[in-house]
Amino acid sequence: MNLSEAERAAARVMARCDALAQISESPDGLTRVYLSPEHLQVNALVGEWMRAAGMRVWQDAVGNICGRYEGTEPGAQALLLGSHLDTVRNAGRYDGMLGVLSAIEIVSWLHQQQRRLSLAIEVVGFGDEEGTRFGITLLGSRGLTGSWPESWSAVADGNSITVAQALKDVGLDIANIGKAARAPEEIAAYLELHIEQGPCLEQADLALGVVTAINGARRLSCRFQGEAGHAGTVPMAQRKDALAAAAEWIVDIEQMTRRYGQQRVATVGTLQCTSGAVNVIPGEVELSLDIRGPDDAQLTALLVDLLAQGEVIARRRGVTFHSTEYYAINATRCDSQLQRALSDAVAEVQGRSLSLPSGAGHDAIAIAERWPVGMLFVRCAGGISHHPAEAVTQPDVAQAVQAALLTVERFAASFTPLAMPSREVV
Repeated sequence: MNLSEAERAAARVMARCDALAQISESPDGLTRVYLSPEHLQVNALVGEWMRAAGMRVWQDAVGNICGRYEGTEPGAQALLLGSHLDTVRNAGRYDGMLGVLSAIEIVSWLHQQQRRLSLAIEVVGFGDEEGTRFGITLLGSRGLTGSWPESWSAVADGNSITVAQALKDVGLDIANIGKAARAPEEIAAYLELHIEQGPCLEQADLALGVVTAINGARRLSCRFQGEAGHAGTVPMAQRKDALAAAAEWIVDIEQMTRRYGQQRVATVGTLQCTSGAVNVIPGEVELSLDIRGPDDAQLTALLVDLLAQGEVIARRRGVTFHSTEYYAINATRCDSQLQRALSDAVAEVQGRSLSLPSGAGHDAIAIAERWPVGMLFVRCAGGISHHPAEAVTQPDVAQAVQAALLTVERFAASFTPLAMPSREVV
């Protein structure tokens, strides 16, 4: 694909992102949630674009929209491309959608050139990645991997509609969810193109970057327990101020995490002070801790150090410190072969390649449980995402389409696919 072809493809991607942004449950902000009328409307439109690009199209049993472009041999293993089509509330128009629409352009170019690769190409628009409606994430991609927990069927949205009922309301059946699952031998690998959702590429003055890993995360509820007292009568040296202990720890969290390198991050996002009066020494403070990083061992080491420092501060100040971990997810490493292929393609397109982790979660987390995954990041203005100000540029998208196509072609050329029988899709 030459530059002018890439620019035309990017223009179509941008225009289609604009078109999808008009399909929203609210006219004053982009919101599109799983199994909503807007979700089905988007599936239908994206399905039309897939057909125009030469693909066979179906909506699977979990509500993903899927398209397949056959390889040189019918029924060959597929290289899976895509991302998600749902949004957070009051969202931007590129998070997820950019990856699906760029993948369609790659297939469209191959179709126009009358080219078939040794691998089939499949494009998927996942129905749910954000978890906006039901509070559970990756429903679309976990449908593909066959890893839906049975408990999900009874989870309800804010209107008391369960997942099972929502599926029924759109003509799907919770009993058929397993039909969306793909056998491991059907898929060779997964590539996801996505906006960075952070500022690193912009700071490096680069359009594209290659993802090394999707960060693991730990979330904890923490508490400093001191002793409440009169703000005017208790001398400073005799206080057991829980808020002062928490404040010292928050500053230490920032400094200690920086020493672990820029790929580790830590955030205290909530803080509640008891009794919360202007003239009372705080006797108890509850706060949250969220830490993330691309390496599980280092993330664990950081957490151990941070909690130990909390204990040190508590003992020195005569208060107690407690913590409870309520969420943990391991880091997802991107496949080394796909990283190399993406890095070579990016270097060819933009002169050099930058590798970086993803601080946000993606469908690749679920897919990596079954198949090798690779991710290509595209620069977004100011690192802003999950917001109407989310923005990418057409030249950057053109480079992204070029680099992704090069990766697809080279990966397919180097991969020896298994012959697979034709699969009836539903």
